[in-house]
Amino acid sequence: MGLKWILHNPGMFCGLAILFLLILTAVVGPAVAPFPEHHQDLDHRLERPSGRHLLGTDELGRDILSRLIMGSRISLKVGFSVVFFSLAVGLIVGSVAGYFGGFVEEVIMRLVDILLAFPGILLAIALVSVLGPNLNNVILALSLIGWVGYARLVRGQILKLREMDFVQAARSSGAGPVRIILRHYTPNLTAPLLVQATLGMAGAIIAEAGLSFLGLGVQPPTSSWGSMLNNGADFITTAPYLTFFPGLAIMLVVLSLNFLGDGLRDLLDPKLQA
Repeated sequence: MGLKWILHNPGMFCGLAILFLLILTAVVGPAVAPFPEHHQDLDHRLERPSGRHLLGTDELGRDILSRLIMGSRISLKVGFSVVFFSLAVGLIVGSVAGYFGGFVEEVIMRLVDILLAFPGILLAIALVSVLGPNLNNVILALSLIGWVGYARLVRGQILKLREMDFVQAARSSGAGPVRIILRHYTPNLTAPLLVQATLGMAGAIIAEAGLSFLGLGVQPPTSSWGSMLNNGADFITTAPYLTFFPGLAIMLVVLSLNFLGDGLRDLLDPKLQA
């Protein structure tokens, strides 16, 4: 059913295809990049796309295609890392709030509300500014503000699940909190969390690109799609390809993840399956 659904869902199929190509490119990046990431050729600086440089060169003569390929590693590392840490924390905190309720739930959810009251990107900028601009601090900052959405989702789902007959039966048989959460709650949370994680990865990639554009993300000479946009902004009228290709890469990846998330939501929706 899943494979048939994917083949008949163009959006999900395109999303999976683009994401697969991105992961493959990131894994074999150094082998397929036509030039070394930091190779400078000042004699061919700001060269337009040609047979030698398919996407052109930047102000230092570095090959744009090679830097895009290497930059995909940064985007994927940030996306997967932020989703992993945010999901882990959100699952634990949301499960505790939903299971125990009462005062514990009230304290946790008020903390979540406080964090949600502030724009996430502004909190990320503040945290990275304090901690220092580098890749690890970007991942930490985005994870510290990313778990709240997962916690809220998990808590809402558990509030529905804890009144179900199978949960009541497990509680009546003497099952403890850990067993109920792991054996009964977690499997039923897989579908909504998978959709949320897909969309969260797209948000993390955009946030990393925004921080790198502001100079608070990955530092030179490491390639990053956001920093490439920043570097090309000064030449947008004379060499628009410097911003066009990194922007196109970000757009395609985020669009593919959104298509994938929408497809997963439809695929895992019991009403649509019925």
